[in-house]
Amino acid sequence: MKTARVALLTLAFLAAAPFHPSAVAQNWPTKPVKIIAVFPPGGSVDQVARILAQQLTQQTGQQVIVENRGGASGSIGTAAVAKADPDGYTLGVVFDTHAVNPALIPNLPFDTLRDLMPVMLVGKGGMALVTHPDQPYKSFRDVVAAAKAKPGSVSYGTIGAGSLGHLAMAQLGNQLGVEFNHIPYRGGGPLMNDAIGNQVPLAIGSVFLVSPYVTSGRLRAIAVTSAKPDAKLPGAQPIAEQGVPAFEAYTWWGVFGPAQLPPALIKSIYEELAKAVKTPAVMEKLSAQGMEVLGTPPAELDELVRKEMPRWAKVIKDNNIKSGD
Repeated sequence: MKTARVALLTLAFLAAAPFHPSAVAQNWPTKPVKIIAVFPPGGSVDQVARILAQQLTQQTGQQVIVENRGGASGSIGTAAVAKADPDGYTLGVVFDTHAVNPALIPNLPFDTLRDLMPVMLVGKGGMALVTHPDQPYKSFRDVVAAAKAKPGSVSYGTIGAGSLGHLAMAQLGNQLGVEFNHIPYRGGGPLMNDAIGNQVPLAIGSVFLVSPYVTSGRLRAIAVTSAKPDAKLPGAQPIAEQGVPAFEAYTWWGVFGPAQLPPALIKSIYEELAKAVKTPAVMEKLSAQGMEVLGTPPAELDELVRKEMPRWAKVIKDNNIKSGD
């Protein structure tokens, strides 16, 4: 059921028509635009931001630059977006941690729902549970059986404490009544290094992160968190079909601006972004990241965040998960 804010966003978005206050919005952009990527260079957030920036520069004739402001699970860069002028010339690309941080990080310097304005849900993607070929696990059912046979004996690595992979595995453990041993890494690179070196028996990460290693045969994918199998990971069945009905967990990427962006301006920005993600070159680049490209309007991004926040807040509370654990 849609919240009142979702309904208002939808009505405002649809009602934004060419009248005087929106005249400037109709011409957006008339000067360079800054997109803040809320994670460091090299990751998926950075790549999404740069793919969008390049296409927006081509189609608008205005320079769109990317500024990386990583740290604190994306909250440092997000705070910069929240504090920017609501003129449409500072936007931010965020990751799924956007909906996790309110419960994970004490005293965020912004209110996730009040201080930011959703602009577009770029896309979403599943995660994959992978293992070294020398490990005995052939399916998620094997992992669960091992955890039940010897509680605490099954270890898995993630890109960090409070990451979506960590929370998904914690929720699965709760639902199944089993204990998994979490090993946090400082990002995808170190995690993959230890996974392909057989230093950690299991790893969970985005399809974008793990698929090159699965394709090369250095890792074996045994499950995906999406509702359907992923073509990039043949043989890896959804966890929902491996004993946990209806389970889904998705990474996602969204564009936000500061609160108080006028509806007409949001509409103009969204239309340019939607045009950008629908171009074949951009579609191809984003899909190569394991992303299902969506390009959906502000209300749907707002609804997603409001749905994800309580889900993961409960997992964090139930499992006493702390940032930096």
